[in-house]
Amino acid sequence: MKLGLHVSNFTWPDGPAAIADTLTSIAATAEDVGFSRLTVMDHFWQIPTVGPKDHDMLEAYTTLGYVAACTTNLELFTLVTGVTYRSPGLLAKAMTTLDVLSKGRAWLGLGAGWNEEEATGLGLGYAPTAERFERLEEALQICLQMWSEDEGPYTGRHYSLASTLNRPQALSQPRPRIMIGGGGEKKTLRLVARYADACNLFARPDVAHKLDVLREHCDREGRPYDSIEKTATTSLSVDDADGAKKLLDQLRGLHELGFTAVHGSVAGVASLAPLEVLGQEIIPEVSSW
Repeated sequence: MKLGLHVSNFTWPDGPAAIADTLTSIAATAEDVGFSRLTVMDHFWQIPTVGPKDHDMLEAYTTLGYVAACTTNLELFTLVTGVTYRSPGLLAKAMTTLDVLSKGRAWLGLGAGWNEEEATGLGLGYAPTAERFERLEEALQICLQMWSEDEGPYTGRHYSLASTLNRPQALSQPRPRIMIGGGGEKKTLRLVARYADACNLFARPDVAHKLDVLREHCDREGRPYDSIEKTATTSLSVDDADGAKKLLDQLRGLHELGFTAVHGSVAGVASLAPLEVLGQEIIPEVSSW
């Protein structure tokens, strides 16, 4: 099993002037202690479950490009990009750029989006749920076409591209991996079965049921269930030995369900000490599973 560090908070003790240096230290330490991935949210304001909306927040793809220059092995992606925040052609180009500059370490994390206040506040627009899922499917089709030899036009209900020329092409082979985030049983998991290389689910009590639903969608799509990587999101914070045991028990349970990667935020990450604890007490154990 792999662990991914999810950086969801940039309001750190020394303020904005130190964000770059702090992020460099976090990314380098995460890589050194054995994390396999580093992810960020695709938000422009902080989300309510993490902190007040006026807390510091960095734009995702600029941040991942910076982290790519600070690391050599970490896989890099968003959990997850809101599909309406960028036109699909621009998104595919940003993703390709990240993949080339990271030497093939980029994934596309994509979802339908949900933060209406943020989207309308910044003039990004916010469509009804059904339309956002239609746009999500079209965006997936556009990205796949831009990562193929087909440079022709694309015409959908919501997006039209006169050409899908994309140079340079991504270094990841055969293309960057696609992760769709969310556990919606009728639409999200159907799109996972149809288009994605990985899903990402919250590690909640219903997670085994979500996997059963995904398997059913795979059967209907004629897609091998085992060809989709199952990843989950949970807290990776560890306060003491008892907390470490509880986290290991949770990770072991997820592994037994078929999850091969878990992503999570770490409280107090800016001090680096919690990452070192995970590198000593958690990562050596889970990496052997």
